[in-house]
Formats: sequence, C-alpha cells, structure tokens
Amino acid sequence: MIQDPLSRRTLVLGGAAIVATWPIGSLARTTGPVMHVVKDPNCGCCSAWIDILERDGFRVTTEASTGTQLMRYKFENGIPQTMVSCHTGRVDGYMIEGHVPVADIRRLLEERPNAVGLAVPGMPYGSPGMGPASEREAYDVFLIDREGRTDVFSHYESA
Repeated sequence: MIQDPLSRRTLVLGGAAIVATWPIGSLARTTGPVMHVVKDPNCGCCSAWIDILERDGFRVTTEASTGTQLMRYKFENGIPQTMVSCHTGRVDGYMIEGHVPVADIRRLLEERPNAVGLAVPGMPYGSPGMGPASEREAYDVFLIDREGRTDVFSHYESA
C-alpha cells in the first residue's frame, strides 16, 4: 500500500495556518473605529444602537449623562437644538447625534467632509435601535456643517 506523505503534512500545516491566523480575525474585529457615546444610563434604545455599532466592528465607550448636562454636551459640540436626539457619539473628530445608521457613519468617515457630523433628530421608529426596519417610518440623516446649518445626507423611505 502506498501512503501519500504529503497528506499528513498538508493536514498539519493547514491546521497550523488556521490556528495561526485565528487571532488576526479577532484583532480585525477589535480595531475598528472608536466611538465614545454620551447617553442616559437607563436608555434601552441607546444601548440597542451601541450593540449594532459593536456588531459592525466599532469599539464603543460610554459615558452616563442626563438632563441639562447631556444637553450642554450636545450644544457645546455643535449639535443644533433642532437636531437633538437621545444620545451623542464622537468618532474620529465627528459628532453623531441619535440613531444614525452604520452605513452613513462609515460614509462620513470615508468622505471626510468639513462638518460637525451627522444627526437623526428625534427617535424615528425603525431607525437603528428603534424597532424593526421592516416597519420603519421615513426619516432623514442630516449633515451638520461648521456653521450649524444642516443638509440631507441620506434619506430612508418608510418600509
């Protein structure tokens, strides 16, 4: 009977390659953009939005804040009163207000406009962290410029 000496070697080397590259995959998932989110510690929809970010590779830190202190943070960082929502994030120099979809955050980080950041004012049903997308109400994602003016960055139709 003829044995193939490469089959055992191939098996061992293949297994070693899998084991050796396994940490690289884990590392890639933990080296995404870092976002710091200031939010009410008891807000479930904020936590749901953060879970979505983390599943998409963002590393998220949080800071508890409520009431006047939270509003002051928003205004001091260029969020106009008309754009306010329940939580505020900062990623790579940009502010992210409310339930902004991950795709829009990634587009912002890729295009790098001269802007304060993005906002989804209010809490539109079906936006990320606010219920099923299959029941989404129409909403806009706004780009906030350095003067506090806003323009539609993305539009989401109702489901």
